Amino acid sequence: MNHSAKPRKILITGGAGNVGGSLACQLVQTPTNDVVVVDNLITGSTSKLPPADLPNFRFIKADVNDLTDLSPIMTAHQFDAVFHYAALVGVQRTLANPVAVLRDIDGIRNVLSLAKNTGVERVFYASSSEVYGEPVELPQHEQTTPLNSRLPYAIIKNLGESYFRSYHQEFGLKFNVFRFFNTYGPKQSTDFVVPKFIEAARAGRDITVYGDGLQTRTFCYIDDNLDTTENVLNDESMAGEIINIGSDLEVTVLDLAKTIIEKVGSKSKIVHLPPLPEGDMTRRCPDITKMRKILHRDLTPLSVGLDKML
Repeated sequence: MNHSAKPRKILITGGAGNVGGSLACQLVQTPTNDVVVVDNLITGSTSKLPPADLPNFRFIKADVNDLTDLSPIMTAHQFDAVFHYAALVGVQRTLANPVAVLRDIDGIRNVLSLAKNTGVERVFYASSSEVYGEPVELPQHEQTTPLNSRLPYAIIKNLGESYFRSYHQEFGLKFNVFRFFNTYGPKQSTDFVVPKFIEAARAGRDITVYGDGLQTRTFCYIDDNLDTTENVLNDESMAGEIINIGSDLEVTVLDLAKTIIEKVGSKSKIVHLPPLPEGDMTRRCPDITKMRKILHRDLTPLSVGLDKML
């Protein structure tokens, strides 16, 4: 269904992060989308936002986990769609701040209760590949979520999904859950593996890899994530779907490092550190059958995505 005719008010929480900021930049390109970003800027940055002078964009610094911050914003704007992307992310950061991770439950609850009470048509939740824990099957399919991870981050993402499903069951609030696998792009901060490796390679510094480096990851270029998301937003028949968003091409962390060193033309050496005590899953690979159908095109190959970043 094409919404381009009627104006749509869209809220993105956590919209000053990598995926949220990129989504805001994409959505404001449609003039009938009226986009508001809310972020507390603890890990986000205004440099990731669309230009401030755009008539259909507004940034509000606020903490989604604080109801008194979020309530007036959602009450005043009467949004049609809400993307709840605000969360504390990154394995290291979430391991270091487990209590702050738990506070994200407040944000989930605030967004949903306000969405229900202000007439929001559909809510979208940024979940994570972490809900799969250690894989019980590969590729990881949307129907199989084993609840075997003890990490606070994974537990909160699982709980968040339950909240969105429950609000749909009880109040009829339409929703989608996006389970993001590693998504890289120009706005990603250097806490994450691709930009971290690129930065080290450019500086000629050693690239550090945990353990033997044979743990696999998949790397989804940001454009593939955004186009999938926008297609879901524009298609009301997709409401209720839980969708893996990622790439299904597994790459070892070691091979990623070698590829980046080669592309940069760097003299960096690869140095192996002891394996992480927890949170470094051996393999990650989504089943992206649904995503491919929604995207209607091929995914961006890693080599092409890296070239775009470089």
